[in-house]
Amino acid sequence: MTELHRGRPPSPPGVSPDRPHVTELRLSAFARHRAATVPLGPFTVLTGPSGAGKSTALRALEALAGLGGGASLADVFPDPVRYVPEGARPDAQHRRGFRIGCTVEGPAGPVRLDLAVQAEPELRIVGERLTGPGVTYLETALRDPGRRDVQAAWHTAGSVPVTRGPLPDDLLGTALLPLRVAGRTEGQRRVLAAAEQTVVGLRSVFACDPAPARMRTPAPTRADRLRGSCDNLATVLRRTRAECGIRHGLLVTAARAGLAGPVADVLAERRPDGAVRTVIDRGDGTRTPVERLADGELRYLAHALVLLTGPGVLDVDTVAEVPEAYQTLTVLADGLDRGLDPAQSAELVALAGRMCARGHIRLVAAVGEDGPADRAARTHGATVVDLRP
Repeated sequence: MTELHRGRPPSPPGVSPDRPHVTELRLSAFARHRAATVPLGPFTVLTGPSGAGKSTALRALEALAGLGGGASLADVFPDPVRYVPEGARPDAQHRRGFRIGCTVEGPAGPVRLDLAVQAEPELRIVGERLTGPGVTYLETALRDPGRRDVQAAWHTAGSVPVTRGPLPDDLLGTALLPLRVAGRTEGQRRVLAAAEQTVVGLRSVFACDPAPARMRTPAPTRADRLRGSCDNLATVLRRTRAECGIRHGLLVTAARAGLAGPVADVLAERRPDGAVRTVIDRGDGTRTPVERLADGELRYLAHALVLLTGPGVLDVDTVAEVPEAYQTLTVLADGLDRGLDPAQSAELVALAGRMCARGHIRLVAAVGEDGPADRAARTHGATVVDLRP
């Protein structure tokens, strides 16, 4: 890495100005969104009626995160045509596509990434721009549709102000810059710092959508990093209980507030076959296996665990060159309040507000319009974005 963290002291608790993090999502032309800008604070709640595009907005940010981690365009957009704006007319070459982007704040200042994607007739990146205040770090364009690359130009600021070369049309050029830029000149170092800040901010995104049916199945002990479906909740619970008693105590407190019946502890119980399952210790000798919990209880418990953990526990594309203390984890939670009763929704939002305010985690959540989670978010420091058409 270049100047992202070298020689910088750790930020104090709750303050993370030097940790790369996404502060804005742009949906210039994506599905039903046109010219939409979504500000992202430490705790952001997307609200609006069904069909407003809350899930679609989260999907765009998840896709950008995947590209930042080195995934191909086809990996993150297996069905790209669904994201072409409705009514978009093909050009003379029968091409249609969509445009998305984001801003990542960090030591290099605000860095904007904007992407133009062709969905038809072939999926490919046809334009990419990485910019900062008064400078274009990288710009690509499709010059020859018959070739599987784009022409790229990146900032040099030396005897030759711009360096040009081809880049693949199915990968994010920003993520490839560290392999193409030597870093010998001040201009090249600025390009690397901007690119690395963007990549770190995107790779620290974790999309979470707990699947209760899968969570009821015992998990193998080797899967100790929580997956997005939370199907290996028991294994991760076993790990976090052993590693941090304080956070486990907070999880038990949250469980008492959101699960039916008394809760003395939340345990990971090892089965004879070596697998692990979650059980609720009722404090009277009774242990309720996770299979007996309602879907809403399981989703509540999984989200609470996510809010109380971090990059070393969640299955995110970690950046080996950057210590965890310099990463800010951003969780995407589609349907944070799905299946939850009003008390559970309010309690989970309150927990999210506390954790985000401490700088422990960032959260972008989609919730139902004018429901308990929506109302609670407005009293717990959330940036509420109404995506009403």
